[in-house]
Amino acid sequence: MSGSTLRVSRVYDHEPHPGSRSYLVDRVWPRGVRRDDLEPAGWAKDVAPSPELRKWFGHDPERWEEFRRRYFAELDARPQAWRPLLEAARSGPVTLLYGSRDRDHNNAVALRDYLAARLVED
Repeated sequence: MSGSTLRVSRVYDHEPHPGSRSYLVDRVWPRGVRRDDLEPAGWAKDVAPSPELRKWFGHDPERWEEFRRRYFAELDARPQAWRPLLEAARSGPVTLLYGSRDRDHNNAVALRDYLAARLVED
C-alpha cells in the first residue's frame, strides 16, 4: 500500500474527498471553526506534537528537519496515538486535517510522511 491513501488538508480550505475519512491532528481545535462545520471522523489530539515541541518549532522552515526528527521520536514513543490512523489508512483514504497557515511545514505533513513509511513497511 502506498502513501497515496493519506492526504493532508487545511481545515479552513477543506473540501471532503468522497470516501475519505478526515481526522483532525492538532492538539487544539482550530480557531473560528465550528465543530458542526468540520465533522471529522475523529480528533486525534494525542498524535499532535507536544506543546513544548510545537512552541520550539514555531513553524520556522529552518527548524523543519529537526522538528521532524523530534516529532518522529515522540510518535515512536506513542504508537497508541497513531495506530488508529494507520489502521484507517489501510482500509481506505484518510485526510489529516490541520489548522496551520504554513501548508508545507506542519505536523500533518510530517505525520503523513511518518504514517506513509509505516504503510510501506507492512
